[in-house]
Amino acid sequence: MTTWTACPETTEDIPAIRDILLAAFPTALEADIVDALRADPTAWIDGLSMVTATPDGTATGYALLTRCHVDGAPALALAPCAVLPSAQRTGAGATAIRAALDAARAMGENLVLVLGHADYYPRFGFTPASRFGIRAPFEVPDEAMMAMALDNTRTVPAGTIRYPAAFGV
Repeated sequence: MTTWTACPETTEDIPAIRDILLAAFPTALEADIVDALRADPTAWIDGLSMVTATPDGTATGYALLTRCHVDGAPALALAPCAVLPSAQRTGAGATAIRAALDAARAMGENLVLVLGHADYYPRFGFTPASRFGIRAPFEVPDEAMMAMALDNTRTVPAGTIRYPAAFGV
């Protein structure tokens, strides 16, 4: 079993992150979105782009949190998450996601949203966003649009998600 480490991306990690995204997805769309998010100061938050590496330092997994809004209130979007195909189902992705969520919590963030597999993301604490009164700006199955409050003592805003321009929605 591999012991994964996760840390915020550095400038030196950017080519490896792009390689991970290109290997994990069928097109360059996700890699291009990450490049566009990195260039958007209203979306990018330093310290919330996490790279998972093997003990020898090989970048293998990736998770990104960027600024989005729910009816004007700040929130975070978890996307994309990716792992090199040769390391999928080994915990590399989960390590990157947990590190990103921990970093967001430490920064005082409260709400994280993800559009993804309903059988994967609940292990991190995500539940259907509709339970918070949150909806996507497009049609999506209820179980696929999920939300998580990082601080249960704070109010979670209800409304429609507004994603950064890079997502194209």
